[in-house]
Amino acid sequence: MNRNLSLIYRRLYSYFGPQHWWPAQSPFEVMVGAILTQNTSWVNVEKAIANLKKRNFLSPEMLYNLSNAKLAKIIKPAGYYNIKAKRLKNFLNFFIEHYQGDISKMASKDTESLRKELLEVNGIGPETADSILLYALKKPVFVVDAYTNRVLLRHGLIKEGAGYDKIQKLFTRRLKKNTKFFNEYHALLVKLGKEFCLKKKPRCSICPVKS
Repeated sequence: MNRNLSLIYRRLYSYFGPQHWWPAQSPFEVMVGAILTQNTSWVNVEKAIANLKKRNFLSPEMLYNLSNAKLAKIIKPAGYYNIKAKRLKNFLNFFIEHYQGDISKMASKDTESLRKELLEVNGIGPETADSILLYALKKPVFVVDAYTNRVLLRHGLIKEGAGYDKIQKLFTRRLKKNTKFFNEYHALLVKLGKEFCLKKKPRCSICPVKS
Protein backbone atom coordinates (compact mmCIF):
# COMPACT_ATOMS: atom_id res chain seq x y z
CA MET A 1 0.00 0.00 0.00
CA ASN A 2 2.79 2.44 0.93
CA ARG A 3 4.48 1.77 -2.41
CA ASN A 4 1.26 2.25 -4.36
CA LEU A 5 0.47 5.58 -2.71
CA SER A 6 4.02 6.81 -3.27
CA LEU A 7 3.98 5.63 -6.88
CA ILE A 8 0.71 7.41 -7.60
CA TYR A 9 2.16 10.63 -6.22
CA ARG A 10 5.36 10.38 -8.26
CA ARG A 11 3.48 9.70 -11.47
CA LEU A 12 1.02 12.54 -10.91
CA TYR A 13 3.77 15.00 -10.02
CA SER A 14 5.80 13.94 -13.04
CA TYR A 15 2.77 14.33 -15.32
CA PHE A 16 1.13 17.51 -13.96
CA GLY A 17 3.95 19.25 -12.12
CA PRO A 18 3.42 21.43 -9.00
CA GLN A 19 -0.13 22.75 -8.57
CA HIS A 20 0.49 25.82 -6.37
CA TRP A 21 -2.70 25.20 -4.46
CA TRP A 22 -4.51 26.86 -2.57
CA PRO A 23 -4.81 29.98 -4.79
CA ALA A 24 -5.20 32.83 -2.29
CA GLN A 25 -3.44 35.99 -1.15
CA SER A 26 -3.78 35.31 2.57
CA PRO A 27 -4.56 32.50 5.03
CA PHE A 28 -7.86 34.17 5.85
CA GLU A 29 -8.83 34.12 2.18
CA VAL A 30 -8.16 30.37 2.22
CA MET A 31 -10.50 29.96 5.20
CA VAL A 32 -13.29 31.88 3.48
CA GLY A 33 -12.73 29.94 0.25
CA ALA A 34 -12.83 26.60 2.08
CA ILE A 35 -16.33 27.39 3.34
CA LEU A 36 -17.60 28.92 0.10
CA THR A 37 -16.40 26.01 -2.05
CA GLN A 38 -18.80 23.56 -0.42
CA ASN A 39 -21.06 22.12 -3.16
CA THR A 40 -19.90 24.48 -5.88
CA SER A 41 -17.14 24.98 -8.43
CA TRP A 42 -14.02 26.97 -7.70
CA VAL A 43 -14.86 29.37 -10.53
CA ASN A 44 -17.95 30.46 -8.62
CA VAL A 45 -15.99 30.80 -5.39
CA GLU A 46 -13.50 33.10 -7.13
CA LYS A 47 -16.37 35.36 -8.21
CA ALA A 48 -17.71 35.56 -4.66
CA ILE A 49 -14.26 36.31 -3.22
CA ALA A 50 -13.70 38.95 -5.92
CA ASN A 51 -16.94 40.60 -4.76
CA LEU A 52 -15.67 40.69 -1.19
CA LYS A 53 -12.31 42.13 -2.24
CA LYS A 54 -13.91 44.78 -4.42
CA ARG A 55 -15.82 46.06 -1.38
CA ASN A 56 -12.82 45.69 0.95
CA PHE A 57 -14.72 43.21 3.10
CA LEU A 58 -12.20 40.36 3.06
CA SER A 59 -11.01 40.64 6.64
CA PRO A 60 -12.25 38.94 9.85
CA GLU A 61 -13.40 42.21 11.42
CA MET A 62 -15.27 43.49 8.36
CA LEU A 63 -17.09 40.21 7.74
CA TYR A 64 -17.84 39.77 11.44
CA ASN A 65 -19.65 43.11 11.51
CA LEU A 66 -21.48 42.54 8.24
CA SER A 67 -25.15 41.53 8.39
CA ASN A 68 -26.07 38.05 7.19
CA ALA A 69 -28.34 39.50 4.52
CA LYS A 70 -25.64 41.75 3.08
CA LEU A 71 -23.03 39.01 3.21
CA ALA A 72 -25.38 36.60 1.43
CA LYS A 73 -25.95 39.11 -1.35
CA ILE A 74 -22.21 39.65 -1.89
CA ILE A 75 -21.33 35.94 -2.01
CA LYS A 76 -24.30 35.03 -4.21
CA PRO A 77 -22.10 33.66 -7.07
CA ALA A 78 -20.95 30.83 -4.75
CA GLY A 79 -24.47 29.37 -4.61
CA TYR A 80 -26.50 28.41 -1.53
CA TYR A 81 -25.58 31.93 -0.45
CA ASN A 82 -27.98 32.20 2.50
CA ILE A 83 -26.68 28.94 3.98
CA LYS A 84 -23.06 29.85 3.28
CA ALA A 85 -23.49 33.30 4.79
CA LYS A 86 -24.65 31.64 8.02
CA ARG A 87 -21.76 29.19 7.93
CA LEU A 88 -19.26 31.97 7.36
CA LYS A 89 -20.72 33.94 10.25
CA ASN A 90 -20.58 30.85 12.48
CA PHE A 91 -16.91 30.45 11.65
CA LEU A 92 -16.23 34.16 12.15
CA ASN A 93 -17.90 34.10 15.56
CA PHE A 94 -15.61 31.23 16.51
CA PHE A 95 -12.50 32.84 15.00
CA ILE A 96 -13.05 36.24 16.62
CA GLU A 97 -14.24 34.99 20.00
CA HIS A 98 -11.62 32.28 20.46
CA TYR A 99 -8.64 33.72 18.60
CA GLN A 100 -9.45 37.43 18.22
CA GLY A 101 -9.20 36.99 14.45
CA ASP A 102 -5.47 36.28 14.79
CA ILE A 103 -4.17 33.66 12.34
CA SER A 104 -0.87 33.15 14.17
CA LYS A 105 -2.65 32.60 17.48
CA MET A 106 -4.90 30.02 15.88
CA ALA A 107 -1.96 28.31 14.14
CA SER A 108 -0.08 27.98 17.43
CA LYS A 109 -2.70 25.57 18.79
CA ASP A 110 -2.03 21.85 18.44
CA THR A 111 -3.62 20.25 15.40
CA GLU A 112 -5.83 17.69 17.13
CA SER A 113 -7.41 20.20 19.54
CA LEU A 114 -7.93 22.76 16.82
CA ARG A 115 -9.55 20.23 14.51
CA LYS A 116 -12.01 19.28 17.25
CA GLU A 117 -12.87 22.93 17.75
CA LEU A 118 -13.45 23.51 14.05
CA LEU A 119 -15.71 20.48 13.76
CA GLU A 120 -17.87 21.89 16.53
CA VAL A 121 -18.61 24.98 14.41
CA ASN A 122 -22.00 24.56 12.74
CA GLY A 123 -21.50 24.13 8.99
CA ILE A 124 -17.89 22.94 9.09
CA GLY A 125 -17.33 19.27 8.31
CA PRO A 126 -14.12 17.23 8.10
CA GLU A 127 -13.16 18.30 4.57
CA THR A 128 -13.63 22.01 5.28
CA ALA A 129 -11.86 21.76 8.65
CA ASP A 130 -8.91 19.92 7.15
CA SER A 131 -8.68 22.37 4.24
CA ILE A 132 -8.39 25.20 6.75
CA LEU A 133 -5.81 23.28 8.78
CA LEU A 134 -3.66 22.29 5.82
CA TYR A 135 -3.89 25.21 3.44
CA ALA A 136 -4.40 28.16 5.79
CA LEU A 137 -2.64 27.05 8.98
CA LYS A 138 0.04 24.78 7.47
CA LYS A 139 -0.85 21.77 9.60
CA PRO A 140 0.16 18.30 8.28
CA VAL A 141 -3.31 16.82 7.74
CA PHE A 142 -4.55 15.16 4.57
CA VAL A 143 -7.71 16.50 2.95
CA VAL A 144 -10.10 13.87 1.61
CA ASP A 145 -12.66 14.86 -1.00
CA ALA A 146 -14.82 13.24 -3.69
CA TYR A 147 -11.87 13.12 -6.11
CA THR A 148 -9.66 11.32 -3.58
CA ASN A 149 -12.41 8.81 -2.88
CA ARG A 150 -13.06 8.16 -6.57
CA VAL A 151 -9.40 7.69 -7.52
CA LEU A 152 -8.61 5.33 -4.64
CA LEU A 153 -11.79 3.31 -5.19
CA ARG A 154 -11.13 2.81 -8.90
CA HIS A 155 -7.56 1.71 -8.18
CA GLY A 156 -8.68 -0.78 -5.54
CA LEU A 157 -7.01 0.98 -2.62
CA ILE A 158 -10.28 1.39 -0.69
CA LYS A 159 -13.66 -0.33 -0.66
CA GLU A 160 -17.01 1.17 -1.52
CA GLY A 161 -18.38 3.16 1.40
CA ALA A 162 -15.03 3.79 3.09
CA GLY A 163 -15.45 6.67 5.52
CA TYR A 164 -13.54 9.96 5.63
CA ASP A 165 -11.38 9.03 8.62
CA LYS A 166 -10.43 5.65 7.20
CA ILE A 167 -9.34 7.16 3.89
CA GLN A 168 -7.42 9.92 5.63
CA LYS A 169 -5.53 7.40 7.76
CA LEU A 170 -4.27 5.65 4.61
CA PHE A 171 -2.20 8.75 3.94
CA THR A 172 -1.35 9.96 7.43
CA ARG A 173 -0.27 6.56 8.73
CA ARG A 174 1.57 5.31 5.66
CA LEU A 175 3.26 8.41 4.29
CA LYS A 176 5.54 11.03 5.79
CA LYS A 177 3.60 13.71 7.67
CA ASN A 178 4.62 16.80 5.79
CA THR A 179 2.47 19.85 5.06
CA LYS A 180 3.97 20.64 1.67
CA PHE A 181 3.75 17.00 0.58
CA PHE A 182 0.11 16.58 1.68
CA ASN A 183 -0.74 19.89 0.04
CA GLU A 184 0.73 18.82 -3.29
CA TYR A 185 -0.66 15.28 -3.16
CA HIS A 186 -4.22 16.41 -2.54
CA ALA A 187 -4.01 19.06 -5.27
CA LEU A 188 -2.69 16.47 -7.74
CA LEU A 189 -5.56 14.07 -6.95
CA VAL A 190 -8.02 16.90 -7.60
CA LYS A 191 -6.30 17.60 -10.92
CA LEU A 192 -6.48 13.91 -11.85
CA GLY A 193 -10.16 13.75 -10.90
CA LYS A 194 -11.03 16.78 -12.99
CA GLU A 195 -9.11 15.78 -16.11
CA PHE A 196 -9.04 11.98 -16.20
CA CYS A 197 -10.90 10.24 -13.36
CA LEU A 198 -14.22 11.78 -14.34
CA LYS A 199 -17.40 10.77 -12.56
CA LYS A 200 -19.38 9.60 -15.59
CA LYS A 201 -16.88 9.04 -18.40
CA PRO A 202 -13.44 8.33 -16.95
CA ARG A 203 -10.52 8.49 -19.39
CA CYS A 204 -8.90 5.34 -18.02
CA SER A 205 -7.01 4.38 -21.20
CA ILE A 206 -4.85 7.51 -21.06
CA CYS A 207 -4.78 8.02 -17.28
CA PRO A 208 -1.29 8.90 -15.92
CA VAL A 209 -1.69 6.21 -13.22
CA LYS A 210 -3.61 3.62 -15.28
CA SER A 211 -1.25 0.76 -14.44
